[in-house]
Amino acid sequence: MRSSQRRHLLAALLAVTFSACGLSAQAAEWPTEKPITYVVPFTVGGSTDVVGRTLAQKLSERLKQNVVVENKPGAAGGIGATYVAKAPADGYTLFGGTISTHAINASLYKNLRYDPINDFEPVSLIATLPNVLLVDPNLGVNNVAELIEVLKRDPSKRTFASSGQGTSTHLAGELFADTIGVPLTHVPYKGTPPAMVDVSSGAVTFMFDQMTAALPLLQNGKLKLIAVTTPNRIALAPDTPTMEEAGVKGFQMASWQAVYTPKGTPKPIVDRLSQEIAQILKDPDVQEKLGKTMGMELVGSTPEQLRDLMASEIPRWAEVVKKSGASVD
Repeated sequence: MRSSQRRHLLAALLAVTFSACGLSAQAAEWPTEKPITYVVPFTVGGSTDVVGRTLAQKLSERLKQNVVVENKPGAAGGIGATYVAKAPADGYTLFGGTISTHAINASLYKNLRYDPINDFEPVSLIATLPNVLLVDPNLGVNNVAELIEVLKRDPSKRTFASSGQGTSTHLAGELFADTIGVPLTHVPYKGTPPAMVDVSSGAVTFMFDQMTAALPLLQNGKLKLIAVTTPNRIALAPDTPTMEEAGVKGFQMASWQAVYTPKGTPKPIVDRLSQEIAQILKDPDVQEKLGKTMGMELVGSTPEQLRDLMASEIPRWAEVVKKSGASVD
């Protein structure tokens, strides 16, 4: 090897070594430079926002560094996800990912501006959340079979609401339409509250959404709960049957919440975040707020387990999107 080649090789090796040392030092000192930003890709008050603010508070306490929540809603979480995908991979930007941003959007959007797999480092699966089937109490149905009968008999009733294009509530409706063999019209809203208001008034026939979001309207009798989409009944509604029990075979789905960082975030930082979150989810206050009150099944996974979940969820929802013909762009 010529001396000039040796010099170039040595320079390259030194550059790699110094780069690795820099990353190692950065990870060892983290977090000291500045506040951490936790990006929530949905509006204030939703389940992703509640999870984000709960984790941000607890992480601030454990890391001795401010963790600030920043809401960047739009495009089924895509606006916030795109922002984080381009953020520095230094451990100072966290992302509240969901089944929409990191599973459904991969096939629903033809021109997705971020890659759920290649633009992010999985940190931890936070929780799974049951979805429920909701109708207007004045519709005159008491169970799923009666709802299906109405949909088959009356084309004017073949509408369902969702909290937005590409959300899990949208795809749940598409899956329902495909499963029962009845064409349905999707009516998207900018968030859960206005969608539920229109279902409760009879403007739209039904919707799927998370149990926690529906609780206030269920308690005052403005919505009726007729089924849950999880494999088993849930503690917040033990007398409500699952979709399987109600006769809709093969219909199962649950939303999920997770935390990510931009791709390339040093592994020591990712691992520490995962470990801190696992401990936070064991906190009695957090279990009361997110578990008992909101009905979430808290997890606290490793980065590898979250990566495995995405590997199964992305193709699963791609098949649902393909069958339904659902598309956003």
